[in-house]
Amino acid sequence: MLRLAWRRSASKHSPAGPTCVLTAAYSGAYRPQQKSQVDFRCFRQIPHPPSDRSPLLHPRAACYLSPSVFMSMASGSEGPSSTSHRHTNRLAKERSPYLLQHAHNPVDWYPWGKDAFDKAKTEDKPIFLSVGYSTCHWCHVMERESFEDEEIGKILSENFVCIKLDREERPDVDKVYMTFVQATSGGGGWPMSVWLTPELRPFIGGTYFPPRDRGGRPGFKTVLTRIIDQWQNNRPALESSGERIIEALKKGTTITANAGQSPPLAPDVANRCFQQLAHSFEEEYGGFRDAPKFPSPVNLMFLISYWTVNRSTSEGVEALQMALHTLRMMALGGIHDHIAQGFHRYSTDSSWHVPHFEKMLYDQAQLAVAYITASQVSGEQFFAEVAKDVLLYVSRDLSDKSGGFYSAEDADSVPALGGPEKREGAFCVWTASEVRELLPDVVEGAAGNATLADIFMHHYGVKEQGNVAPEQDPHGELQGQNVLIVRYSVELTAARFGITVEKVNELLASARAKMAEVRKSRPRPHLDTKMLASWNGLMLSAYARVGAVLGDKDLVERAVKAGGFLKEHLWDAKRQTILRSCYRGDQMEVQQISPSISGFLDDYAFIICGLLDLYEATLQTEWLQWAEELQLRQDVLFWDDQGGGYFCSDPTDSTVLLQLKEDQDGAEPSANSVSAFNLLRLSHYTGRQEWLQKSQQLLTAFSDRLTTVPIALPEMVRALMAQHYTLKQIVICGQRDAPDTTSLLAAVNSLFLPYKKLMKCAVGVRA
Repeated sequence: MLRLAWRRSASKHSPAGPTCVLTAAYSGAYRPQQKSQVDFRCFRQIPHPPSDRSPLLHPRAACYLSPSVFMSMASGSEGPSSTSHRHTNRLAKERSPYLLQHAHNPVDWYPWGKDAFDKAKTEDKPIFLSVGYSTCHWCHVMERESFEDEEIGKILSENFVCIKLDREERPDVDKVYMTFVQATSGGGGWPMSVWLTPELRPFIGGTYFPPRDRGGRPGFKTVLTRIIDQWQNNRPALESSGERIIEALKKGTTITANAGQSPPLAPDVANRCFQQLAHSFEEEYGGFRDAPKFPSPVNLMFLISYWTVNRSTSEGVEALQMALHTLRMMALGGIHDHIAQGFHRYSTDSSWHVPHFEKMLYDQAQLAVAYITASQVSGEQFFAEVAKDVLLYVSRDLSDKSGGFYSAEDADSVPALGGPEKREGAFCVWTASEVRELLPDVVEGAAGNATLADIFMHHYGVKEQGNVAPEQDPHGELQGQNVLIVRYSVELTAARFGITVEKVNELLASARAKMAEVRKSRPRPHLDTKMLASWNGLMLSAYARVGAVLGDKDLVERAVKAGGFLKEHLWDAKRQTILRSCYRGDQMEVQQISPSISGFLDDYAFIICGLLDLYEATLQTEWLQWAEELQLRQDVLFWDDQGGGYFCSDPTDSTVLLQLKEDQDGAEPSANSVSAFNLLRLSHYTGRQEWLQKSQQLLTAFSDRLTTVPIALPEMVRALMAQHYTLKQIVICGQRDAPDTTSLLAAVNSLFLPYKKLMKCAVGVRA
């Protein structure tokens, strides 16, 4: 793979130790353990799934029925999907694609809600809570192995009240029980399996279980049998242990500002964050661990922002090179879909080659912003092209006609040839014979009478036997297949075949177009058409920012359409409430469930950020006004008057046992991190000093985290830096579409100015 000659010369620095959280043993004993908050997606081949969060240590398992009950993730094989509908349960009435996937299980599933809670209390049964999402590979595996199994379904239905939850619909519930699972089993992931009392207090938890005992590990049936026995014969101990764990977690997860405390010094925090990222940086291919590797846009945006205020230092130069090198290697790697655009979820290896093929909306949004920012600071058109490439994919494959954006595309799909069983990556990979058959033409003037296939295969590393190593394919799903990855620069490919660079670019573009047409004929992966407010807010920012930088009116208009969608379909004007989600109906109409799910903190924070970016892209005050309105509602609903900062969910909801403040920027930035920046921007736009004070109080509440492990909160460190360096005011006076105004805006937008506010005044009015 192409490598950057630059190497880091700075010494490695060990990050500060992580903060602690209390966990409880089955006996009820406590001892401090290191806190690990992870944002796992589903992992195809890793025995213990990795975190795309900061590299903090995991607590060891502390609460279990037997030492081998808990598994973060295990291997398993998919059986053929069920096509008959012998069973239909109440999930058939839901709109969540994930819940609908389980509507024909032989399990008496309930959605999360009062009906299930009342049944558990009336019948005095424990609750089995199963949490996942529709594009999760291992959720599919556990469904086929266990939830479609008649015997297991009968055991579940007769002995438990079974609740199926879409984590993307109810992130508040997911966070509570994931915190429990992490604290008591030492890991986490999806599918998440938790057993609760009728009062919703957890007492046992884990993730994926194979259906039957395997390799000395108890299977799901054995686990269920043991839990039933314990519930009948040892119930007081179970309930008491669960109660103590929850109380310990309440104390261990509290984030609050101390009286008289102020935010930590921004330069010190930023320097420590840089050093911790530099320590974990992988020099050869970029990224912040060896394998698996996640995109981590929050890290990249921090590094570029750090460079803007440290340009003259070796640390600043190093920070920029770390970010640009990572973005370049990702764009050249197999994690980037070279045929149909967009980025896959993460790479299973250190060279960004073999991805987990799922595509998530939030990744596309943040990566589009990161790449357009890289183009601003480097001046390289390459990065701008990647940003446009991402938005092309989103516009084509993740866009609803209403203006909203769908959540995700699955990793699994049925191979074009090879039976009904879905395989990961089947939609995306290629055999050498497929490429040769599709691109047979001899290229005029090329050395050795090379065909278009020869040139394409050389450039993208296609091998006759496939280019996926066996260790990257433990289940044999990719045997003989090729994941496209740029192995040589265009210049080297041109030299190899004795043709011009321009000719190579033309040939490769032609080949990719032909292969894209073939891809269209393949069975597509499942598309999760749920439209989430928070992720649509992130995507709103992406279109607004990329459109503004490129001066692309179509992209800005797409952002405007997205803003209109959010206001029409995910804003309840009567109740003054953001709604969490809406859905694509059978007739392609937008549907809402009843009762609708009220929005959470990230829904408000991400939309407000998107509206502020949309205002700066259009200078239309309606978007700024709505951002101000939403911030006022966010303050009412989620602000902690005693401790500062925002709760992730409604603190008055009695069914949510832990009132958490997300303290880590991971696959998505923490809503508190985004809010700290939103409050600062809005205070400058509106003159509301209370929002400046709230931003400072929020940063103060997270002082310990920022001081010791700022690598956990790089987006919040950016907000702290913005407070320190203050926002620079840029005022444009003139007619919006006048040539001189357009030129001024283009000049401003060509630069990455992380600490600015852009506004327009009317003609004849002095700022």
